[in-house]
Amino acid sequence: MMITRILLGVAAVVAAPMVLAPVPARCQTAPAAPIQMDHISVQVVGSGSPVILIPGLSSPRDAWAGFVPELAKTHSVYLVQVNGFGGENPRANLKPGVLDGIVADLIRLVATRKLEAPAVVGHSMGGLVGMMLAARHPASVGRLMVVDALPWFGVLMGAPGSGLTVAAIEPRAAQMRDVIAASYGKPPSKTAAEANVATLVRKPEGRAKATEWAMAADPRVTAQAMYEDLITDMRGELAKIQAPTTIVYAWNDTYPREAQAGAFFKAQYSGTPNIRFVGVGDAGHFVMLDQPVAFAAALTSFLAD
Repeated sequence: MMITRILLGVAAVVAAPMVLAPVPARCQTAPAAPIQMDHISVQVVGSGSPVILIPGLSSPRDAWAGFVPELAKTHSVYLVQVNGFGGENPRANLKPGVLDGIVADLIRLVATRKLEAPAVVGHSMGGLVGMMLAARHPASVGRLMVVDALPWFGVLMGAPGSGLTVAAIEPRAAQMRDVIAASYGKPPSKTAAEANVATLVRKPEGRAKATEWAMAADPRVTAQAMYEDLITDMRGELAKIQAPTTIVYAWNDTYPREAQAGAFFKAQYSGTPNIRFVGVGDAGHFVMLDQPVAFAAALTSFLAD
């Protein structure tokens, strides 16, 4: 089912800004031990104006690894990882309220670390979390980048213009949640993970990474987070987002094509003040894996504005 595959994605420089260059290795700056919270852990690298990076469903903080070395030269980079992803202990994420819990932890992080107007970048589910944070707690977000995410993922579960509602899709979302959660305790299927990831990442090396991430995630956390993602509709709250917002969306030569993708994303974010859109071509859902140079340029521009 396409929605399952999509959800398995399930993300200020100085006066003369440098262009961020992605690097193949992991972060070269030795990070301190992560800050452990109820729903997330956060690794801090570098110094300077704060940037919070939130990965998507089933993804670890390593989703951003190629961009951290350059970012850390001029920014304090806060690398979020949802508890239960990356092979870590689920902690408080084995019960309902995963997304609200992530938002609450981020608010606490901003307050305790005294972060001033942090830039928030979220991919997929992380983008939805960024919207929730920006709309409901505007003082916690200085600017927001949403990477290939929608204010309501449930819109993908029906034909365009079908008038879907959260109530209409909830039974299907619950069924999907229960099926995924039931796989806990069983050996993860690499074949199934590869099949899901194949629709999300176009480059072989990126597919290999995303497959590893999906297999390492606790399916109970993936299931609950996916369910909450599907039943969270932020469209009615978009007007509350005060922070300058950048939407990065993927397109490719099969589907979605550039014109279709651009029109679709702009329609979904209708009513959002101070928004701009950046399309990245020849990319799948994991834009930063398929087109790291183009994504780095978009990130540089976002932080420089």
